[in-house]
Amino acid sequence: MNKIEKLQKMIDNSSNIVFFGGAGVSTESGIKDFRSVDGLYNEKYDYPPEIILSHSFFMTHTKEFYKFYKDKLNTLNIEPNITHKYLKELEDSGKLKAIITQNIDGLHEKTGCKNILLLHGTIYKNYCMNCGKKYDAEYVFNSKDVPTCECGGIVKPDVVLYEEQLHMDTVSRAIESIREADLLIIAGTSLAVYPAASYINYFNGKNIVIINKDSTPYDNRANLVINEKLGDVFSMLVVNK
Repeated sequence: MNKIEKLQKMIDNSSNIVFFGGAGVSTESGIKDFRSVDGLYNEKYDYPPEIILSHSFFMTHTKEFYKFYKDKLNTLNIEPNITHKYLKELEDSGKLKAIITQNIDGLHEKTGCKNILLLHGTIYKNYCMNCGKKYDAEYVFNSKDVPTCECGGIVKPDVVLYEEQLHMDTVSRAIESIREADLLIIAGTSLAVYPAASYINYFNGKNIVIINKDSTPYDNRANLVINEKLGDVFSMLVVNK
């Protein structure tokens, strides 16, 4: 039995599946990831992306922040790929109970998935830092320079920047979902970002599967490790209802 067949059998025999995904889930839609050789962190800007995507930089260099943000994080015209679509089928079957994602691109939402836990927020929600008024992504990405509210306040994306805390309600729900799962599928993440990577320590179920092109610090915890492109893996799977 090859690895794809083993994964298929695990999925077929599970009733409470949780999917934990990172940037690699979206790369086959044309979105660059962050830490690979050709990822965003290896491109050249006046400041390193880690600095640009920090709370302090947003507050002190808002115009430069938005220059990078609009250039690199606009996914309005990006479409979901085979992995997102497979997960929608799996959710519809009743097997997939939660998608926990570190991505802010909104591609899971575009497929119609419902049970999504956004650890780092989403580009599709934005708010005025002064009065709290909500704005959509189109308003932000189509604005000139820094998007501002009608009250004059600066509009900020509802994404978790470096130096900012994760939303504790989302974290609690993610941990609870992992704790209750019988199968945890981890895909497209280096498991190098904390505290998110540590959440898998709450898993008490039967099988952990890691699907990633490169090795991760948690490979020895997994029952199955597949070092292949996600699209190649998920295109081979079927949802047996």
